[in-house]
Amino acid sequence: MSAAQQHVTTDASAEMFRRAHRVTPGGVNSPVRAFNAVGGTPRFIRSAQGAWLHDVDGNSYVDLICSWGPMLLGHAHPEVLEAVQAAVARGTSYGTPTEPEVELAEEIVERTSVEKVRFVSSGTEATMSAIRLARGFTGRDVVVKFAGCYHGHVDALLASAGSGLATFAVPGTPGVPASSTELTLVLPYNDRAAVEAVFAEHGDRIACLVTEAAAGNMGVVPPEPGFNEFLAATCARHGALFVSDEVMTGFRVSRQGQWGLDGAVEGWRPDLVTFGKVMGGGFPAAAFGGRADVMGHLSPEGPVYQAGTLSGNPVATTAGLATLRLATPDVYDHLTRAGETIKAAAADALGAAGVAHTIQSTGTMFSVFFTEGPVRDFDDASRTDTAAYGAFFHAMLERGVYLPPSAYEAWFLSAAHDDRAVQTVLDALPEAARAAAATERPVR
Repeated sequence: MSAAQQHVTTDASAEMFRRAHRVTPGGVNSPVRAFNAVGGTPRFIRSAQGAWLHDVDGNSYVDLICSWGPMLLGHAHPEVLEAVQAAVARGTSYGTPTEPEVELAEEIVERTSVEKVRFVSSGTEATMSAIRLARGFTGRDVVVKFAGCYHGHVDALLASAGSGLATFAVPGTPGVPASSTELTLVLPYNDRAAVEAVFAEHGDRIACLVTEAAAGNMGVVPPEPGFNEFLAATCARHGALFVSDEVMTGFRVSRQGQWGLDGAVEGWRPDLVTFGKVMGGGFPAAAFGGRADVMGHLSPEGPVYQAGTLSGNPVATTAGLATLRLATPDVYDHLTRAGETIKAAAADALGAAGVAHTIQSTGTMFSVFFTEGPVRDFDDASRTDTAAYGAFFHAMLERGVYLPPSAYEAWFLSAAHDDRAVQTVLDALPEAARAAAATERPVR
């Protein structure tokens, strides 16, 4: 039996969107939330609990974005809330060193490849600071990145980024002067020959190569086996730093992030790593860290300046610490099992409906491409059928499942996705697949 359409009104969300448009560009504070890529009315969420979102119209949805990754344990986890409430009662910001930031730093160092860590307030800030540190440490200026990898809205890295830029097909980067990107070299992802060629030509000018540890901002595109190890070795051979962006994958795809799936097994470490999302436990917190000698170039120890009034905020670091301490092996086992169930059901439903699709994952993070696979780089990802995805998205939404409102995003689960939540997803998939199949396919 297929899942019935559950939602009869979006009037309150539509009114909130009209009000938001009067005071906020596009009515949202992050572009993908506007539903421009899928059409329709963005849902304004009033509350969330466990695996469920509840909107201002009284509709409920199984959440498969989990705040774009951070809510590893689910929404409003009681032990996280208890820790945060106690922290708030002590004061919300001091502008001084605090105990929770030391404890969270120790937790991150224990789990990952980094030796020292510095806290900031967003993933964009973490990447911006890591790039500045790499340039200051090496005395070089050129940065290498991959098409489709997104590292926040840093001027120098808004060249062939993924996610929002891919969704909205932004032609270039208005507002970013050419001087900001002329020292950025963009390569195809998973292309060893391109990496070798650019280092052969520019190796003595390259400060760093930055990459998502596993691409998640063009949909999930894992590094091919040994690719990250190859990048680390290539950088080391040319005196450049290897910067691994784990803002999305860190503590999400495994207890140790993507590095736990490759570097920890293969025996190599990035020089610098950026973190965010899960480590903030739902609060605006991020970090960058790495080798002690590199991090020692940061002020006040070294000459590279970086600072932030709310960096290491005691409430945010308390939430992050509580989240990481609760992220036990059982949590990751649950995410794996639930993810495998949903991936298999999605493949069955789309296959039965005759919809071209490819499902890719790394650890507990996955996405569904509406194209023939495999997808190994941004060009491959760009061939996804966005019209089919839009129809699929709305059919799922009407049946109580909130997917990413963009075809170029990862799907996320939490420890709170129980049998009821997973079954709601499974029940919605057949009708959603048929809706996708009914869209007119563009000529390729």
